[in-house]
Amino acid sequence: MDTADLLKALNAGETITGGSPLHEAMHRTSQEALRITAVINGSYHEPDEVRALLAELTGRPIDPTVTLFPPFHTDFGKNITLGQRIFINSGCSFQDQGGITIGDDTLIGHNTVLATLNHGMEPDRRADMHPAPIVIGRNVWIGSNVTVLPGITIGDDAVVAAASVVTRDVPPRAVVVGSPAHVVRTIDE
Repeated sequence: MDTADLLKALNAGETITGGSPLHEAMHRTSQEALRITAVINGSYHEPDEVRALLAELTGRPIDPTVTLFPPFHTDFGKNITLGQRIFINSGCSFQDQGGITIGDDTLIGHNTVLATLNHGMEPDRRADMHPAPIVIGRNVWIGSNVTVLPGITIGDDAVVAAASVVTRDVPPRAVVVGSPAHVVRTIDE
């Protein structure tokens, strides 16, 4: 099994069984991600260098308007899709095996965690991994220390308040806060 086989299974939402060939492929890909993020985080890099390292990490071009402030952590990297004019602040962790898509003009606050995997609940299935994508719309603002769980969609123009835990989809133009995050208001036209 190679990374292409693994991505196909992950993007189809297939369970990755602990100890399986796909599980082993995931761990091999993780080693590359850990190597690249160590370079990103190991010393100062000009913004163009950071984007080049992000392109190597994700395996796809990164728009010149994307800004990332290290440190940045991911244990996979190959299932991140970034739009234009995105700002990712320092300390963020993306667990992207299930897929992370971030729309244009989005701001991601310090220490945000985007997690796209769950483990099996049964003790004898705990090593199994269940992927589900996170989709962040256009012009979203995610505050510092937010956690977004697997399978969540955050609609265009939404705001997620600092320290929120997003456990369900966020409607477009909604402001959510808390743990679990809940709508407190909408953004008026």
